[in-house]
Amino acid sequence: MRRFLSLLIAGGLAVLGVVVERPPGRTIQGPARIVDGDTLWIGQSKIRLRGIDAPELRQSCTIQRQSYACGHAATEALRQHLKGSSIACRISGRDRYERLLARCLLDGDDIGAWLVRGGLAVSYGSDYEREESAARKRKVGLWAGSFERPGAWRQRNGPHGS
Repeated sequence: MRRFLSLLIAGGLAVLGVVVERPPGRTIQGPARIVDGDTLWIGQSKIRLRGIDAPELRQSCTIQRQSYACGHAATEALRQHLKGSSIACRISGRDRYERLLARCLLDGDDIGAWLVRGGLAVSYGSDYEREESAARKRKVGLWAGSFERPGAWRQRNGPHGS
C-alpha cells in the first residue's frame, strides 16, 4: 500500500511539474529561432503562434499564373521581421502536437497580426478576421493570387507535405 501511495504521489508531482513548467498566462521572452511561418523556438520552448495559419514550408501558391513557394516566403518574411530581436510570448495553452500556443509581441506589436495583415498567413478562428479582410481587400501576399488554405493543404498532403 505504501509503495502504491508513493507511486501515486510521485506521478502526481510529475504531472504537476509539467503543468507548472509552462502554465497558461506565463510569458516567455527572448530571441526566436524560426521554424516556419507560424512556429518558432525561444530557448527550449517550441511555440505555435495562436490564431493564425501560415502556408506549410513545402506549400506553393500562384501569382499571375506563376507558382511560388509561399511557405518559404512566409518563413523568410518572419525571419527578416524578427531579425534575432527579443520577443515576448504569452502562453495560452498547447496544441495537439504539444507546442505552446501563444500570442507573441515584437516591441509591443502583435506578430500574428503583422503576418495576417501582410497576407503571409490567414486567420485561424476569429482572432485576426479584421486583418485578413484588410489583406484580402488590398490583395497583398497570398491574396495577390490564388492559394489553398494551409489547413486544407495539410489534409491533402500531410502535416509536412510528404
